[in-house]
Amino acid sequence: MIFAGIVQLFGLRIIILIAASLLDLLIGDPFGMIHPVVGIGKLISLTEKFLRKWIPMGEGREEDKDKKFRAGIILVLVVCIVTTGLSFLIIWACGFVGWYLQAILAFIMCWQMLAGKSLAKAANRVYDALRTGSLEDSRTAVSMIVGRDTQSLDRRGIMKATVETVAENTSDGVIAPMMFFLVFGIPGMYFYKAVNTMDSMVGYKNDKYRYFGTAAAKLDDVLNFVPARVSGVCFVLAAFVCGFDGRCAWRTFLRDRKKHASPNSAQTESACAGALNVQLAGNASYFGELHEKPFLGDDIRPIKAIDIKRSVKLMYVSSAILILGGIVCEAIMVAIFIATGSRMTFR
Repeated sequence: MIFAGIVQLFGLRIIILIAASLLDLLIGDPFGMIHPVVGIGKLISLTEKFLRKWIPMGEGREEDKDKKFRAGIILVLVVCIVTTGLSFLIIWACGFVGWYLQAILAFIMCWQMLAGKSLAKAANRVYDALRTGSLEDSRTAVSMIVGRDTQSLDRRGIMKATVETVAENTSDGVIAPMMFFLVFGIPGMYFYKAVNTMDSMVGYKNDKYRYFGTAAAKLDDVLNFVPARVSGVCFVLAAFVCGFDGRCAWRTFLRDRKKHASPNSAQTESACAGALNVQLAGNASYFGELHEKPFLGDDIRPIKAIDIKRSVKLMYVSSAILILGGIVCEAIMVAIFIATGSRMTFR
């Protein structure tokens, strides 16, 4: 029965995701192993280099915008097809040996795509620099995780940038990959990560990438539409669990989640700002150009370094809430299956 297969497959993915999340929590990225995101990044760089030679286009030439846009579409197609196709072939080929090998490899590949521990370590480096290092050390640490200019950031700006990054990347680096894995398996997870990596590499609005990165940026917005909103709700629930201001998180989420040029970025940032009773966002400089942005949240109290730790806590609890939601969905499907009087057969 098709429904029985779906219930079994989803249940197996839940188990794999729990195991992968626990391993990411304990040891983080698998050092010494070839990381798929590094491979995706190299594929993006090589494809971009080839396309710029094949389709000559000047960085600041407005007349080349159509060329850049078409080249960007080709980039998206090549990277997505190669990444998704390769991940599918690896899992498919393991099926000839047995489902257990597929499960083991899916566990490893899923673990490699979860960025919770890496994000927490990067944020904690900023926290440590703010506590014991110089302002320059703090700027250097935060420059490793944000896209904005950091040379002129003061302590408050550094703390805000770090908390915002943790909140936004909880969706991009943790919640969204989990959701794509649960629904679409390893190929879906790798497809999402390919698009998200392209957006982080070419999705800028400067002279070089304004049109070339448009396709990647728009596709990333589409893929993140549902996960970003789920992440925002998870942040609100996490605020209650962590003992932060859950009511303010919900209020701010509803009020400020659309106050961003991106349809997705403010979803988690607004909830985080409300949960911590701080004000995030505002004007920021990118590549020497000032971008005016509205504030998220209310300036109830000044932001502190400890808020970085609190945002990391929200990230971990939010991911646990998503997994719990997956378990609940599995339980509901099993209950429906049993209620129909059908018999589930396991291989």
